[in-house]
Amino acid sequence: MSVELWDLYDKDGNRTGEVWERSFGSYKTIPDGRYHLVSDILVQHKDGTYLLTKRHIDKDVYPGYWEASAGGSAKVGETPEECAKRELFEETGLMCGSFELIKITFSERSHSLVYSYLARVDCDKNSVVLQKGETTEYKWVDDAGLIEYAESPLAIKMSVERYKVFYDEVRARLRAQKNA
Repeated sequence: MSVELWDLYDKDGNRTGEVWERSFGSYKTIPDGRYHLVSDILVQHKDGTYLLTKRHIDKDVYPGYWEASAGGSAKVGETPEECAKRELFEETGLMCGSFELIKITFSERSHSLVYSYLARVDCDKNSVVLQKGETTEYKWVDDAGLIEYAESPLAIKMSVERYKVFYDEVRARLRAQKNA
């Protein structure tokens, strides 16, 4: 297995010139005030459904949880969007030409600077390829299924919070449909 290196960033989102070597759980030992870059991608199919994946049970963060995103840490030199494209392809086999930035957040707990994106894809929905060691299952859900996921105990609440504005828009759309 090759060594994965991360650039470290300061509280203003600037690269510090410091590099961190990833290992199992190493994010916990990143110095205070330093962050590694993470891209998080909510995947929406052109038909309006969303991709959910189940994290592998051996993951060091949220093992066995469902998530409405693909994503991971940027390697040295990668921009947030380059990371998003690579992670989306590695974890799902899907490609997307452009990403809509939803929010940028810092997580003190995981020492991460997270760029949260929406990727709209046009693909065969059965063409998802799960990355070994990352995810074990996938499913496509409609708006109601996305909200059901977001409110379930096996949803990653930090991720749901990052997409709060988006989820609120989906809830509003569901209410409007119900009242129509």
